[in-house]
Amino acid sequence: DLVLGGSDTAVAVISAVPVVGDADPLSIDAMERGRRAGHELCGDERVLIQGHAVPDVGPLGAALESMAQIADEHDLCAWKVYTHSPGGWYLDDHDPDAPQIGTAFINAARDTGVPVVAVHKGLAGGNPYASPVDIGPAAEANPDVAFLVYHSGYEPAITEGPYEPQGAGVDRLVRSVSQSGIGQRGNVYAELGSTWRTLMGRPDEAAHVLGKLLVAFGPDRILWGTDSIWYGSPQDQIAAFRTFEISESFQQRFGYPALTKDVKRRILGENAIELFGIDVPTTPCSPSETAGIRAALAAPNRVHGPRSRRDVLATFWSEHPWAAGDVPWAPR
Repeated sequence: DLVLGGSDTAVAVISAVPVVGDADPLSIDAMERGRRAGHELCGDERVLIQGHAVPDVGPLGAALESMAQIADEHDLCAWKVYTHSPGGWYLDDHDPDAPQIGTAFINAARDTGVPVVAVHKGLAGGNPYASPVDIGPAAEANPDVAFLVYHSGYEPAITEGPYEPQGAGVDRLVRSVSQSGIGQRGNVYAELGSTWRTLMGRPDEAAHVLGKLLVAFGPDRILWGTDSIWYGSPQDQIAAFRTFEISESFQQRFGYPALTKDVKRRILGENAIELFGIDVPTTPCSPSETAGIRAALAAPNRVHGPRSRRDVLATFWSEHPWAAGDVPWAPR
């Protein structure tokens, strides 16, 4: 209700978290319950779900067979995978010292009839396996598979600026796809979940990140994301994005395109609609009627989540314990 009823969101995607077994709060059964709840709330199919693939847990053959079974039993829009948790591996198997499971996983995803890989890259405290270094080579080797790069390689500890050939953060993703010849309208998509929420309070960095992604991927290969499971209603993120612009100064100095209404519309929904091949939902309420309903419900106009730097760090590490790694300032 916070997402579909408490914001302008028309379609939601339930993704997986890097937890395996009974402790997983977003098991495939939990996702299906969420999908049913969305249907009951809206009266149509507005909730998509992703399958959680864990090729680094247990015997590889069993993990791949589980993918086939999940795809047979559930209508999936993508496979969600974490290359840095619980183990560490790469999609392109470029590191001989890491488990060689990337190619097998991608082939299995294709064989299930869901050739869409949503992979967490960034937001991992510098964990090397969460680097998007493998995205370009994997996409080049598998042109029939779409790669959705969750968080776009963004790391909060990195101050984002103009693209640097040896830069960190988002620059790693730009570099990886560029070196592999993956350009605009290719098979790689940059996703903004948590990235935009962090950057919307850092306007210069936000302009650099969006500008770099628009140059590298074009307006048709950037996907909206909010990570609302952690933050509650995404309405504040939506409102901030709708009003955000890349200044003419930045456009002239760094070669960034303008963030026009048309570009925003594509990022906010049209790109995902085309990617997943879904019908655009129709809503029974006009914007004014929706506003009236929200006023009548008297829902609190409160943004969920931490309110200070201390709260942000405490929340992040409690929810992302796998990201601590060797970061000296991470709580133990």
